[in-house]
Amino acid sequence: MKRWKGTVAYDGSGFSGWQSQPGGNTIQDFLEARLGEILRRPVRIHGSGRTDSGVHAKRQIFHFDADWEHPHGHLARALRSGLPEGIQVASITRVSKRFHARYSATGKRYVYNVFEGHAPPMKTRYCLSLGTRKLDVARMESAAGQLEGRHDFTAFAAERGDGGSENPVKDLREIRISRRGRRVRLVFVASGFLYKMARRLTGALLDVGTGKLGVAELIDVLESCERTALIVTAPARGLCLDRVFY
Repeated sequence: MKRWKGTVAYDGSGFSGWQSQPGGNTIQDFLEARLGEILRRPVRIHGSGRTDSGVHAKRQIFHFDADWEHPHGHLARALRSGLPEGIQVASITRVSKRFHARYSATGKRYVYNVFEGHAPPMKTRYCLSLGTRKLDVARMESAAGQLEGRHDFTAFAAERGDGGSENPVKDLREIRISRRGRRVRLVFVASGFLYKMARRLTGALLDVGTGKLGVAELIDVLESCERTALIVTAPARGLCLDRVFY
């Protein structure tokens, strides 16, 4: 069979994350069900990684193996037409059998959106509203500079609860923080991310920005390589998987 690479965007608000679950309300479940209808056989897809319930994606990547003798665009159109609102397939392309959506990836970029004050109703699904809290972006940038580089990020990972383990050493290549009016944007680029790592990095930097957590305290937590209640996990709705690098 041929191998196909898919690019999909989704609004994670109404779904139970990426990875297949018994309830069936995940991005993977809907894609596999629709592919099964098109190809008339069960299809297993493999994503570049999991996104939590409520997390969005601009360019999530997946692959699957299937026999399809028609033009690539026809498969993408057929897949796109049968999906629920909130999931949109951008493209389906033929790739080498050596390609793997997860293991061929060399890095990922996540974006977290924050709003000082109360975001407009049409934006609340895609950002964290801070209410009365104010951010010192300069302090956040100082802390971000200390987090960049190759480190053991155990302190910024959450327990999966499934007994699995992953190498906690990641290369955090860039943290970029920008402000536009009351909108603050955090961009994280890394070789890979541990479970909830992007959200916990965000939570820590927001606490630095509001003065709840000191820069020195944050570095102590990083160097301890131990999970602590000092690091909170930011809500899922502000996070978006922006790009997967290959």
